[in-house]
Amino acid sequence: QVQLVESGGGLVQAGGSLRLSCLASGIKFDAMGWYRQAPGKQREWVGGIISRENTNYADSVKGRFTVSRDNARNTAYLQMNSLKPEDTAVYYCRYRNLWGQGTLVTVSS
Repeated sequence: QVQLVESGGGLVQAGGSLRLSCLASGIKFDAMGWYRQAPGKQREWVGGIISRENTNYADSVKGRFTVSRDNARNTAYLQMNSLKPEDTAVYYCRYRNLWGQGTLVTVSS
């Protein structure tokens, strides 16, 4: 009932795009974040909604990724453009201490 569910991951070629979704149940987003964890690496922050409509991004994705939300659908999004192989990771949505299950994004060369 109180959960986050990510979707939209998959396989894509370098230079392509994907849009990830994070559906929130039992909560409403005010601030949220997207994170990713590549194989053998630590989980890192990608970007998120800091407050109101203010967003921020990690340098590695700035200019390529966009975080947004649809309050009516209680869903946050991560639009990923110009994908690179190094973007390959499991992507997670987080609200406070609540995490989604993750969705895998694989970018081929």
